[in-house]
Order: sequence, then C-alpha cells, then structure tokens
Amino acid sequence: MLSIPSAYSDLKSSKYILFIALLGICMGCSLTKNLKDGQYALYENEIEGIEKSDREALNGLLEQSTNTRLFGRSLGVSIYRVGERFYDSVELAEKQVLNRKELSALRLASDSLPDDRKLKKRVDKLASKIESLDKKLEFGNALMRTGNPVTLLDSIEIESSVDNLQGYLVNHGFFDSKVDYEVETEEKKAFVTFLITEKSPYILDSVYTRSENKEIIRLLNQTEKSSQIKKGDFYNQDNISAERNRIEELLKNNGFFMFSKSYINYIAYKDTTTKTIKLEQVIQKPTFADIHETYTIDSINFQINPPSNEFADRRVLEKYRDINFSFYQDRYSAKILASRIFFQRGQAYSRVSAIETQRQLSNLDLFRFVNISFDTLGTSLTANIFTQPNQKYQLTNQVGMTITEQLPGPFFSTAVRNRNFFRAGEILEFNFRAGLEGVASATGQGVYQSSELNTGVTLILPRFLVPFVPSTLQKFGRYNPNTRVRLGYNYTNRPEYTRNSVNSLLSYTWATSNNRIFYTFNAADLSYIRTPKIQPEFLDILNNLQNQGNNLVWSFLPSFISSISGQTIINFNKYGNFKSNKASLLRLFAESGGTTLNFMDVQSNNEPGIEFANFQWVKSQLDFRRYYPVNKIQTFAYRFNLGWARPYGVSSGILPYEKYFFAGGGTSIRAWQARRLGPGSSVPPAGVRGEYDYTNEQPAEMIMETMLEYRRKLFGYFDMALFIDAGNSWMIGYDPARPGADFRYDRFYREIAVGAGFGLRMDFDFLVIRLDLATKALDPAKPLGERWVFDNISFRQPFGVRGQTVLNFGIGYPF
Repeated sequence: MLSIPSAYSDLKSSKYILFIALLGICMGCSLTKNLKDGQYALYENEIEGIEKSDREALNGLLEQSTNTRLFGRSLGVSIYRVGERFYDSVELAEKQVLNRKELSALRLASDSLPDDRKLKKRVDKLASKIESLDKKLEFGNALMRTGNPVTLLDSIEIESSVDNLQGYLVNHGFFDSKVDYEVETEEKKAFVTFLITEKSPYILDSVYTRSENKEIIRLLNQTEKSSQIKKGDFYNQDNISAERNRIEELLKNNGFFMFSKSYINYIAYKDTTTKTIKLEQVIQKPTFADIHETYTIDSINFQINPPSNEFADRRVLEKYRDINFSFYQDRYSAKILASRIFFQRGQAYSRVSAIETQRQLSNLDLFRFVNISFDTLGTSLTANIFTQPNQKYQLTNQVGMTITEQLPGPFFSTAVRNRNFFRAGEILEFNFRAGLEGVASATGQGVYQSSELNTGVTLILPRFLVPFVPSTLQKFGRYNPNTRVRLGYNYTNRPEYTRNSVNSLLSYTWATSNNRIFYTFNAADLSYIRTPKIQPEFLDILNNLQNQGNNLVWSFLPSFISSISGQTIINFNKYGNFKSNKASLLRLFAESGGTTLNFMDVQSNNEPGIEFANFQWVKSQLDFRRYYPVNKIQTFAYRFNLGWARPYGVSSGILPYEKYFFAGGGTSIRAWQARRLGPGSSVPPAGVRGEYDYTNEQPAEMIMETMLEYRRKLFGYFDMALFIDAGNSWMIGYDPARPGADFRYDRFYREIAVGAGFGLRMDFDFLVIRLDLATKALDPAKPLGERWVFDNISFRQPFGVRGQTVLNFGIGYPF
C-alpha cells in the first residue's frame, strides 16, 4: 500500500489554483479588439412583439448567435485568436498539393506491387494526413476548433433570419403577420431587434376526411382522439405533418403494406373575415390499383447465411410454428428464434411488428445484422429474415482512468464472450478488472492508493429460466427476457482494511417493448465476505464506537450474506440523451436480506464471543431525476434521492457495511468530502487540518438529498454550471456513539445541509470532464443558531475557512 499524505495538501492547493486559473482565462479578451471599420461584434439579438407564438422556437430560427461573454469578454474568442496566430492557410494548402501528388504516385506504385505491406502502410498514413489537413483547412487548427471566431454583424444573415421568422409564423397560422428589424451600433457593438406583428392567428373551423376506402375511414374514426389536428386549434403546419406521419403508421400497422404518406394531401380553405380555416384531408387512390388494399403474411422464411462459402453445403432446414428456418449448421434453436418473431402466417401486415422483430433478434447478440424484407404476390406477403452469425468469440480490452473521490487512478479490464454456448442463444462471459484509485482514508490520513480486483463468469440465457413453466418462452419474447447466473470474486485493499468476497447471483431482467421501463429481479444474491486485515487505527475507531454502544465492528466480521431484491427503472423520453427534449428518470429499488434466516435457528450478533456475523435487513430507495432544456444552450437538471435501510432480527441493529448509505461527494452533496456528511446533527471527529477535516466515514441508515443545477453552454467543448445541493443522512434509531444522528420528525428539517457552487465542464460527446467548486452554506453539525456558515466567505477568504470549500473532479455529469 502506497501512502501519500504529504502530497495531499499540495494536491488540494494545486486543484484550487487550477480552478481559479481557468476562471481567469474565461475572462478572455475583448470582443471588439482589432475589428476593422464597418465591423461590429454581435452583442444582442432581441425579438419583440411575441404574444402567442413560441419564443424559444423563434429564437432558434435566428441565423446568427450572439457572442458568449462574461463581463464583456469571451474565452472562446480568445482561444480562437491564439490559434489564428499559428495558422497559415497558404502553407497548409501548399502541403496538401504536395501530399496529394505523392499519394497519387504511391497508389500507382501499389497497383504494381499489391503485396508490399510497407507501401500499403505508407499509403494509409498519407491518406490519413491528407484527411487531417482537409479538416484544418476547413475548420482551422485544434485551438481554432476548440474556440470560436467573433460573430460579426451580417446584413445577409439578418435578412435570412427575417425570412425564417416569417415562414415560421405563416406555418403556425399567423398569415397576416409582418416581420421587420432594427440595428443599433455603439462602439463596435451591434444590437439587433426583430420586430414582429403577429395579428390574429387562423383557427381550424372544421376537419373533414375524404376517401373512397371504407376501411381507412373506419380506422381514422376509431383513432380520432389521437389525431394531431382538431377543431378549434390554431392552424399549425407541424401538426399537419405529424398527422400525416400518424396516419401512415396507423395504416401500415393494420395491413396497408403499400400505403405511404405521399397519398395524403391537405386542402385549406381560408376565411379572411372570420380568420378560420376549413381543412380537407384527402386520401388519394393508389396508382397501381383501384383502392388501397390490406396485405396478409402468407409465409415466413428465416435464413442464417454462412460466414463463408465453405459452409454453403452444410445447410440444415427446419420448420417450427409455420416458420421455415434455414441454418448453415445445426447450431441454433428454432424455439428461441421463433420467440423473437412477432408476426405470424395469416396475420395482416404490421410494420411495428416487423421493427420489433428486428430489434429483439438483434438483442440476442448472436448476429452481425438482421434484415427483414417482404415479397408481394397479389395481396400476399412472404416475409424473409436474413442474418449472419456474429463472431463466436469476442475479446474486449479496456484501459482508462476512474475518479471516485480524490485522485484519478488507472484501470484495466478484459472480457471474453462465447456466443451461443449451449446452441440455444446463451452467452458465456468471463471478465476481469483491476484498478487503482485515490481515496480518502477513513482514519483521516489524507489520500491513499486503493487497489481493487474483481473477476467472474456469467451465463446469460435469452429467456426466463423458470422450472415447470415452459410457456414463458413464447409469452415473454417481446420483453427481451434474460436470466443471468454469475459467480464472482472481489478483492479490495483500502488504507484501513483489506476485504474479499465470493459472490453468486441469479437474476432476471426484462423491459417493455418501447424500452421505457426496465425491470430487474435478483432472485438470489449470495456473498461470503471476509476482512482478513484491519488497520490498527481503524480497529481502534471501531472498538471505541463499540464501547459507546455502536457495534459497527460486526460489519467487518466474516459473514454469509443473502438477499433478494428488485429494481424498476422508468425512463421518460430517453433520459441520458442530454441533447434531447425534457426527460425524467425514476429508479425504484427494494431489497430483503437474510430472509431465509427467519426459518433457521442461527446465532444473534449480540451474543458473547461471536466470530461469524449474520444479517437481516430491509432496504428501499427512490431516485428521481429530471432534465429540462430551456433552449439550445441552457438547461435545468434536478435530482431527488431518498433511501431507507433497517436491520432487524439477528443483525442486532447493524447492517453489512456495503448496505449503509453515505452522504457527501461528487455525486451527492458536493460541499462535503465523499462519505463525510452527517448523520443528522452529530459532530464528526475532526483532524489536525481544521474544523472541516472530518476524518471518518459516516455510515447511515437513511438518506435524503436533492440537487438543482443550471447548465449553460459557453463555447466549443466548454460548459458551465451553477448548482445548489441540500440533504443529509440519518440513523433510524438512537446511536449512542453519535448523539443527534437519529432521524426525528420534529427536527430533521433543521438538519438539512446546504451547499452551493459553480462548475466547469468539458463535453467531448464521448467524455465529460467535470470540475465543481462547492462551498458549505448550512452546516447541521454546528450548534443551533450557528449553522449558517456562508458568511465566512469574504474578499479576504473567498473560500471561507479551511475545508469549507471543496473542489470535485469527476467524469460524467453528477446526475
């Protein structure tokens, strides 16, 4: 174990200096510096006169965005201008000409020497170099691509914006609207105001559908409530387009295989006096027949193509559930594949069934691709499913950095997959992971190196493994059912203890067909845990707690832990894709541990001389997250997390250490160090570095925390955030070793810790690097009347007293 306490204070100081330096750079240089005569930096775009239109949508139609600035300066422009000093487009163009000539000569040479590996490598290297130079010529060098040029006032772009605004208003029923603009300039700064006169929007007076196909009329009448265009609404071209798409989807899911939205036309009759529109929806006849006809599936063929021609003569034919299977070898289960096919012979064509079939077959991870086509003969369809096997074995290696508390640490992981292990779609996976991390010691000795190693084998079956219930295969196929059986080993070497465990797991997972709700049921989660080594200082802490009535030391005895648990994740509108519309995520978790001990006669933990611990507990957690974009550059994000765990029976008031809740850290209340907040109003022991040098981790049985963030794009890869966190952790019962730690309804609201701060993020799409600076505003560990500590912040002490402000360095968003 490598300890680095001497570097701890230097590390913290350097982090703060780095953060302040980044903020200083953000001030950047003046936007109007070195502008020529007649050039103006665009400072503001304002739209006036909006009464009923969508302001956010109109702002998104402006061709020019204003320069992002802080106190009149822009970091993005500063970086771009630095890059310009090292950029010579003429020199790059000359290099590109020479490189292209050399590439042409090399390709001619490679045609006569096709087996020359060195020549081929040179061609590939030169082609890559030319591609890089093309990128530099078009977008500039790396600094220029990271920053952004100053946005200058452009009259052509303004006129284009006026056209965009006018087009939007007309498409949304404001046929009599007008758009104009004004430009004010002041000291090389331009302020543009777009003047909108909306006037009255046109309203849909009636909607009528005309079609000679009675079946289409029947379907439209049945789904009238789902229509996107309704009487009394404003005329809206977007709603008309959405209705056209809805009708196409409706008809294609009800047998109209050849139908498309191009057959749907709309005729609007305007009444300029009453400002109303009579809308006629016309379903045109097809060009190839008298009416639109429904198509029925006559036969289904499933063909797995061989990876090469040498297997072409080893084809195996099989028929199951009226599906004609053609395998190149007898290595696949027709039952498993048929359970993922959701159209049948004799059924009317349904596009959604075909798409769901393709998706669920791809979820098996057995095939490189899944293509579905339909051949027509009259009104009959032959469904053809073509696939090709994925590689039998797959080796995946990963090397990277993890950051959980203080210092980044390297990790290496490898996984080997064996697909179709028992020839029924199973996947056998071996995995191994080893890593080092920088963690805060639980005994208050700074930051230490922690090592972790885990390995295991997992068998994934593409069905529910339920004895004596064979019907589950076909019944639940559309829910992507999986059964996972895992056996693993974990080793953790922390500064205060060494811990290892052997664990096994039997779990079931499934999801709704739209992937909105994910379910996990862990039917058996078994672990044998040992702590062969405990640091003397940490053991002293545990013994002192035991002498005061807190038996946390039992969590470090050898123990056999069993539990059953379930989790539901509800994803509203694709939460996690932070470039999409507003979205939410709700995670519900429940666990019962040691349940089987209710039927056994086992020793309680509070009996004298116990050397092997037993645990019984119940645990639940609710985690809600909300993402709300205001516009393209501003968003709000919110999280509420509530958890509760309670030991009972033979546990004698103690949980397994991994089952406790911990508050504080980069994804929790960020103004407190990881796992150091709470519980309740108890006063944690402090170290030698000040009143906020909390030395010990603070396990708790209950947690309640909420976070609110305002996020804003700055320029290039850089974003900023303002945030406020509030919450705490508590013990459910009285803890004699930590007075004030217990949850009480008459005082918990006075024990809510509050932290606030701001952050810088670098978003590279595939990676988000996060720096969050948070300071304590309300500290529940202080006596009543002294808990407001934000007034410690002053010009002389911008970070308050020592330890009051915490810099969190993380990967990814906090939630």
